Amino acid sequence: MIQDLLQSSPGWFNFFFFFIFGAVLLLVVLGFVTYSILAERKVMGYIQLRHGPNQLGGRFGLLQTVADVLKLLLKEDIIPKLADRPMFILAPVIAFAPSFMVLATIPFTDRFQFADLGVGLLYYVAVSGLTVFGILLGGWASNNKYSLLGGARATAQMISYEIPLVMSVLGVILLSGSLNLNDIVHAQKHGWFILLQPIGFIVFLIASTAELSRTPFDLPESESELVAGYHTEYTGFRWAFFMLAEYVYLFAMTALITVLFFGGWMAPFGFLDFIPGAVWFA
Repeated sequence: MIQDLLQSSPGWFNFFFFFIFGAVLLLVVLGFVTYSILAERKVMGYIQLRHGPNQLGGRFGLLQTVADVLKLLLKEDIIPKLADRPMFILAPVIAFAPSFMVLATIPFTDRFQFADLGVGLLYYVAVSGLTVFGILLGGWASNNKYSLLGGARATAQMISYEIPLVMSVLGVILLSGSLNLNDIVHAQKHGWFILLQPIGFIVFLIASTAELSRTPFDLPESESELVAGYHTEYTGFRWAFFMLAEYVYLFAMTALITVLFFGGWMAPFGFLDFIPGAVWFA
């Protein structure tokens, strides 16, 4: 459907079509973010012998994250007096925008993809690297030593793990002979690449966890040493933008892992082809 529109001449219909589908995708991602935060809090509560959220939205606290988002939107937006105001305002946007841009190249099904780029994998790696600038600028613009140290640590960690992340997919590129994500999916018709590249998958999984600053790689925002890291001075919706960037990348990275190592929307070994591709991808 989207591919057919890509081949047609651009016009207002195309614009509104892509705008609506982009909005729908954003809502899906926000739904994923909402309940991945809840799941993380519940698992951490279980590890620490706590209940986790269990008040709002039934015994499982299903509406707790929704309430937290509304609370953040209504909070006062504070900008420190000595902060670099333009950079301080721009940094969360620079951190978040690439996290949503990379979703454009992810083929969710054989017909649902926003941009079928010949170098889709390269685009993903290049654009996702831009988030580093937002985090570093956020720490620098805050004019706070804890924020600056947190920004420096986050930047060092993200750049360091970018190297094994890219190297781990070289085997996938060689096996498929392409940087196009659709070609990589079709190359797994007779077997998923996780079977041929198990070490590459493990390295990719560890490196992506570090890129996302998830536990145990949450050093850039370690509360015991850096208060809250690079977003110490951020409040309200600007702070929420940094958190949103992390969890949108969580969605994007799991989608990329699905494409690279688990055959995307295709059934393994051609079995059960009658099941819709979107179900396999999910």
